Amino acid sequence: MSMPVPGPAGLPLLGSVLDLRRDLMNTFLRAQREHGDVVRFTAGPPGLRAVLYGVFSADGAQQVLGGDPGRFRKDNVFYNEVRECVGNGLLTSQDADYLRQRRLVQPLFTRRQVDRYATVMCEETQATIDRWRAAPNRTIDVIDEMTRLTLRVVGRVLFGADVDAAVDVVRRSFPVIGEYTLRRGNAPVRVPRQWPTPANRRAAAAQQELYALCDQIIAARQAAGAGGDDLLGLLARATGPDGDSLDPAEIRDQVLVFLLAGYETTATSLAFALHLLARHPETRERAQAEIDAVLGGRMPEAADLDALPYTTMVLKEAMRLYPAAPVIGRMAVTDVEIGGHRIPSGANVLVSPWVTHRHPAYWEEPERFDPERFTPEREAARPRYAWFPFGGGPRACIGRHFSMLESVLALAMVLRTYDLDAVDTAVPLEQGITLRAKGPARCRLTARQPRP
Repeated sequence: MSMPVPGPAGLPLLGSVLDLRRDLMNTFLRAQREHGDVVRFTAGPPGLRAVLYGVFSADGAQQVLGGDPGRFRKDNVFYNEVRECVGNGLLTSQDADYLRQRRLVQPLFTRRQVDRYATVMCEETQATIDRWRAAPNRTIDVIDEMTRLTLRVVGRVLFGADVDAAVDVVRRSFPVIGEYTLRRGNAPVRVPRQWPTPANRRAAAAQQELYALCDQIIAARQAAGAGGDDLLGLLARATGPDGDSLDPAEIRDQVLVFLLAGYETTATSLAFALHLLARHPETRERAQAEIDAVLGGRMPEAADLDALPYTTMVLKEAMRLYPAAPVIGRMAVTDVEIGGHRIPSGANVLVSPWVTHRHPAYWEEPERFDPERFTPEREAARPRYAWFPFGGGPRACIGRHFSMLESVLALAMVLRTYDLDAVDTAVPLEQGITLRAKGPARCRLTARQPRP
């Protein structure tokens, strides 16, 4: 017999809507501590009340993301809002449309193909490091710098383009879209998008700015020739289900999704890995010793990934503490039981790497930075979904190896060149579609020589 799903009472007319809007991640974290691994939240007054379910255990996350795909769909109110803002690309498409799109772009993300991108990744990282030599007081904001680096890599690898001009547009417009979709997803009543409210106008302006950027990238590539094996080359040659070429809107949707998804997760992981290393010099020095022993003075390459296990462990621990996607949504297609609790068909269900990555059942002292958590023995002892920064199941992130390779190569190159010391020891966070830093994460650089 199923047990009732517990949850916070919330305010009489509003439920938990204010807490969910102000601080979704820590509202979920607090709810797990107080109510357990399956929690029911309400938002809005009776009659208009929205209900969502948080699922916080590793087994629950596996059931939602990696279980029977007929029980959960990537089709809830949050993704509907995202789709309205960024189009029907790989992130938001469904069913046959999603399978067609995934098959189309899969050749770009095989391990063999991704390993070929290592040269571009290293060239762009070296250009970034060279530019830091002129930084005032040798101080950099790793949030800004890793955003610029990962956008440049995505631009060259996927679009064959220099996207320096995109940095300011993306950093200005994407947070507006993220906050807007999160607020609408948590709202019991959503104002029609056509109404000229301040929020609707801001979101529409941000969307148009992003669309204009994508159109510029596509036009520049078309002017240079549509051949090649990158994303735009594949899209130019692709056909739709009726055999026709993809229309301009379909191509633009894919460019926008890969532009945003291709840089955001990697930039977040890299920036917070550097921030944490700048705060923990003993960990930084151990990673540097490994890097020096493997690389000496040469440029890293894809084959070095397996020879840098501790550097990889540092990255995984940063992704545990700062998952780029702190919340992942699904819709229950049928009635389903999770952890002894019944969740009804049609319910909005959210799993949370932010919470599960801090679950005391899987992580001792979960707020402590400790790369040793990711030794092979300790990883094997944990449930599969105790750590899932790339999601899981059939909709898992297609770019997982791309992100891991780029991040480890960049960490290796930065750490062999510089010691880092944290200027900002605390970095406030905000959540939209993804996790972001509200302010800078500045580090002071000291040049070093690789040690034999």
